Amino acid sequence: MDIIITTDADYQKLIDTNERVAIKFFADWCGSCKLIAPKYKRLAHDERFAGIHFLESNAEENPELRKWAGVSNLPYFVTIHNGKLLKGDATSKVELVEEMLTDLIQA
Repeated sequence: MDIIITTDADYQKLIDTNERVAIKFFADWCGSCKLIAPKYKRLAHDERFAGIHFLESNAEENPELRKWAGVSNLPYFVTIHNGKLLKGDATSKVELVEEMLTDLIQA
């Protein structure tokens, strides 16, 4: 599945209309964000996570979404199940993101 860029204008609709959602928050200046980007893309195409809608959001350009998700550092990942925030974590470790996604699939 392709990764969808989400903004303050459309995130609520995407969250409300999809059962399982993962969002990666990034900033253009963030080196760790750039390093994990291809790994996140691979996860989005991984069959284990086929039921998840993968989103990305520029944290600096979308303050409403950033606040809603509780972004504290970058890169920051959240998982959402049925419109409710399941988990959020600032990490550069793909293993932790995989754990979050596995928990989301099992939710």
